[in-house]
Amino acid sequence: MRISFWPTPSLPYSETLSLARHIAETGWDGLWLADHFMPNAEDTSVPWPEAWTTLAALAAQVPDVRLGTLVTGNTYRHPAVLAKMAATVDHISGGRVVLGIGSGWQENEHQQYGIEFSTVAGRLARLEEACQVIRSLFEQEIANFSGQYYTLNNASLEPKPVQKPLPLLIGGGGEKVTLKITARWADEWNVWGSVETLESKMAVLDQHCETVNRNPADIQRSAVALLFLSDDEAFLKRIRETVDRPMIAGNLSAVQDIVGAYRDAGVDELIVPDFTLGQGQQKLDILDTFIKDIAPGVRD
Repeated sequence: MRISFWPTPSLPYSETLSLARHIAETGWDGLWLADHFMPNAEDTSVPWPEAWTTLAALAAQVPDVRLGTLVTGNTYRHPAVLAKMAATVDHISGGRVVLGIGSGWQENEHQQYGIEFSTVAGRLARLEEACQVIRSLFEQEIANFSGQYYTLNNASLEPKPVQKPLPLLIGGGGEKVTLKITARWADEWNVWGSVETLESKMAVLDQHCETVNRNPADIQRSAVALLFLSDDEAFLKRIRETVDRPMIAGNLSAVQDIVGAYRDAGVDELIVPDFTLGQGQQKLDILDTFIKDIAPGVRD
């Protein structure tokens, strides 16, 4: 199982770069960036760097680790432009990019920037067409596509990505549509979730793969959960009672067991956000403990 890192989206570039260099030096497998333009909050004046330009800079300055978006909002860019961006960053990085994409969900970004938000069904329909556009541009010398939302007319994309294929990751857990799109088009899939959630949704994904005549093993599966690593049982009790997002919470032994359960469930990559890890040296200490004392037990 790969172990990867997700820095807080509002960090200044200098701090993101420092963290990225640290995880590369200490043996993490990947780094993921959220593709949003602002927080999902009433106050949107928080500094918030753009993901793909940040990813390009990291690709030039940080070696070894895989680099991806978790996930790109499809509505923000024409998929042909996004494919060109991803291919370019793949060359900058020497072939380490994962193009993570989703239907887009954060309404305030669309409202403020005048981007059509559409309905859930409309955004998912656009996502499926976008996957076809991106695939065709990556794989065909000249691509043509005529959909309801996107069109390619004898379109070229050069240079092609370094990777063949450049992995396409779809993010989201919707069982009726999103996982069906994943079964058809994705190389990788990501969702927030507990071990139980992952087991349930992976079973649905496997069923969709069977329906479209695809080998489920062709799709890598990754999970995100908040990390609370502590020996303070009173603190952990409060966290379990008040935090409503998927989490990995406990002392070192408990976290080792939970991470092992993700691996045993069939998760190929666990992505750890730094949202709950504190600041400065405290954050680095937790990251180092995780990669030194927990990761070795689940890596292949």
